[in-house]
Amino acid sequence: MSTVLVTGAGGFIGGHLAKRLLEEGHDVRAVDIKPRERWYLAHDEAENLFDFDVAIQDNAAVATKGCRDVYNLAADMGGMGFIENNKALCMLSVLTSTHVLEEGRKNGMERYFYSSSACVYAADKQTTTDITALKEADAYPAMPEDGYGWEKLFSERMCRHYTEDFGLWTRVARYHNVYGPHGTWDGGREKAPAAVCRKVAAAALSGKHEIEIWGDGEQTRSFTWIDDCVDGTRMIMDAETIDDPINLGSSEMVSINELVSIVEGIAGLELERKHKLDAPLGVRGRNSDNTRIKQELGWEPSTRLRDGLAKTYAWVHQQMSEGVASL
Repeated sequence: MSTVLVTGAGGFIGGHLAKRLLEEGHDVRAVDIKPRERWYLAHDEAENLFDFDVAIQDNAAVATKGCRDVYNLAADMGGMGFIENNKALCMLSVLTSTHVLEEGRKNGMERYFYSSSACVYAADKQTTTDITALKEADAYPAMPEDGYGWEKLFSERMCRHYTEDFGLWTRVARYHNVYGPHGTWDGGREKAPAAVCRKVAAAALSGKHEIEIWGDGEQTRSFTWIDDCVDGTRMIMDAETIDDPINLGSSEMVSINELVSIVEGIAGLELERKHKLDAPLGVRGRNSDNTRIKQELGWEPSTRLRDGLAKTYAWVHQQMSEGVASL
């Protein structure tokens, strides 16, 4: 069994994926630009390349050498606040996407997985809170999230053309708001579930029972539990028929206000809500249509949002109560 490469392995999804691959008995090469102390999950059983930037072409060549399978999860990204204020940095991830794909091909890589995002979907299909769930075809005509979404959509097309031109096995999953423990929960890169868990935990620990909510809180999203995401990722990589990008998300849509209420219930609190109407919001509504992945792979999330949030809140609360600094 050849080595399996996971780029972005110091990050949230990458760390959980590397763990799963090791449990399955694979030899794993785990790579991330971050130093060892900033990895969320570092596994001693893996071949770990710390401080290793695969946006540099020579590094991508080293990382992919001897790897039959490559999971490329490396990207400069974060929550909506980060994405809207760092469009150029998000676009620069195209160097990682391109170099890992090309150097992997030259090194004899046989299978390539690319982690895309629901941010590729056309903005004019996400203008209301009661949005119709997004089908894979809704990415075109192209009108993705500026910066981050454009880079993801471009890199999806790269996968398509590498399959057409070189016969390379490429698989692309469009992740929808993945959440869970051992991820970013502070500092500006966190996404809504972790941010809400942090704010509610801060209220519980400080006794100051109020919470800031970005926008009016009526914007809607769906959120995918990390273990369900890893299950789906492995299934998509192994699938014989998934040649085009496919949704990997939950269809359990909630408003941000409802998300806050769920976490309040978990914490046993009722907080005064203060809405920050000038905060970055992204699209008005977004939800995943899982018809295709159910039909082709039989996959659907097995974890209810409340159950996943309970585990996430417990972990974030523990980090804060122990004074652990966010990475």
